[in-house]
Amino acid sequence: MEDKRWLASYDEETPASIEYPECPIQAILDASAERNPDHALTVFYGKRLTYGEIKRLSDSFATSLLSAGVGNGDRVALLLPNFPGYLIAYFGVLKAGCVVVPLNPLYTEGELSYQVSDSESKLLITIPRFARKALKISEKLRINNPVVSFISDFLPFPLSLIMRFRENRQVKGIKTRITDFKHLLKKVGDFEQAAVDPQRLGVLIYSGGTTGVAKGIMLSHYAVVSNAHQIATWGHLTETERILAVLPLFHGYGMNVCMNAAVLSGMSIVLLPRFNAEEMAKTIQKYRPTMTAVVPTILTALSNLPGIERYDFTSLKAVWVGAAPLTEVVKKNFEAKARCKVIEGYGLTEAVTAIMANPYRGRHKVGSIGLPFPDVIAKIVSLEDGKTTLTPNETGEIVLKTPTMMLGYLNRKDETQEAIRDGWLYTGDIGFMDEEGYFTLTDRKKDLIIVGGFNVFPSEIDEVLYQHPKVKEGVSVGVPDEYKGERIKVYVVLKDGEEATEDEIRAFFRERLVAYKVPSEVEFRTSLPKSAIGKILRKTLRAEEVENMKKKRDATY
Repeated sequence: MEDKRWLASYDEETPASIEYPECPIQAILDASAERNPDHALTVFYGKRLTYGEIKRLSDSFATSLLSAGVGNGDRVALLLPNFPGYLIAYFGVLKAGCVVVPLNPLYTEGELSYQVSDSESKLLITIPRFARKALKISEKLRINNPVVSFISDFLPFPLSLIMRFRENRQVKGIKTRITDFKHLLKKVGDFEQAAVDPQRLGVLIYSGGTTGVAKGIMLSHYAVVSNAHQIATWGHLTETERILAVLPLFHGYGMNVCMNAAVLSGMSIVLLPRFNAEEMAKTIQKYRPTMTAVVPTILTALSNLPGIERYDFTSLKAVWVGAAPLTEVVKKNFEAKARCKVIEGYGLTEAVTAIMANPYRGRHKVGSIGLPFPDVIAKIVSLEDGKTTLTPNETGEIVLKTPTMMLGYLNRKDETQEAIRDGWLYTGDIGFMDEEGYFTLTDRKKDLIIVGGFNVFPSEIDEVLYQHPKVKEGVSVGVPDEYKGERIKVYVVLKDGEEATEDEIRAFFRERLVAYKVPSEVEFRTSLPKSAIGKILRKTLRAEEVENMKKKRDATY
């Protein structure tokens, strides 16, 4: 019998188990629209769209997709920021019987081309800002011309007029080679949703791994819906709540915590397309969300915002934080200045997203990722054999059983079998469980670097580094950073007779990678520590960096 000692620490209203419906993801929108069609679903710079409107528009979009021959399991990639068009596209794609493939708009053309090709996406949906990039990818991969959604169509006047002028310039000269999203929302008539098996693939999302190339994580409709129910139950969500969605909806964290769980609960979603500390503070004060979800870097930026005390954050009942380690200093500093509660949790895309958190109302343990959600069984196993279950306070790998577990990695059978063994999901994260069932992370088995909540593969950085003509050898390391959680540092040995500067090396990366993957520091060395077989010892370098940082801190006191 599994140890579930964490149940004793649950909020009184939180059940140990939930009955999950066998339904497709899009059913949560339709159900909430039927209950309360006139309730605001999205709030975007003051313009509101109701549940009924979003449902109708997603129905129309699905009808247009089906009329164009896109449906029945086809993959459709969303290259979109946070705005109402994202929800319409997301649910419309699902209603057409297609699979949603969320992409990060900040990725380079090469990175996006790989993911569109790997996923075998049939169509790209984007905004004018990324239209030329999307068009190049579509032509290169010989898929349908991209659908472009104008953000100005969802803004109030006069913001819509200003944005439309800017967006028209962005698509100047390519209008005949793109399809306007707005035109596809005018399709009317009786709409019949495609029949979808809830156990079938619903979302294909690219996320972390250790190979240096992002893996497609296959999530079923059932897993996504189940996770939305877990989040809604844990946070005691109701239609009276409003969530501020500043986390990108293309990320699993934003997708299910800020969107799907909110839609399931009938909540209003206040959308911000990007993070800016001042804009976020003003938005909280103006639209008075009752909760938001963030990564630690956002808390740090808000805490350091000049005059934060002037903003009224009293509407916030909770700020959920995850995706990267949260320090006690950041938590306490933000809570003191914003006068609201920060609740730390834990999740991974292989289980959709959040699967643990500190209780909404109950006891919080600083530094702990909290308690497993209903129906999540977690334990710590030995790092030596991967099987022996350890006792409280012993450190090992966190493994899980959850109804939200992924179907597997796309076209990666061996890696799927490595991650899922005997029904357990091996997270690659190291930690311990205390006597009360609270879990704490201490390290990662993977070399994965998490920069501000985004996964960065060291081998991907290393590959670019070795492309530099002056570099003999080098390695990238994730080192602790109070703001980003981690930052990327590269250690470089130059070829004999060559000279280079830090700015030169970083410029080389900026031309080839998205901004958050660009190393923040370059250290030149004459040699690098290596094992007996010649492997560069990444962990040794990281340990050196941590020790140097400790010495610097000690010297300041």
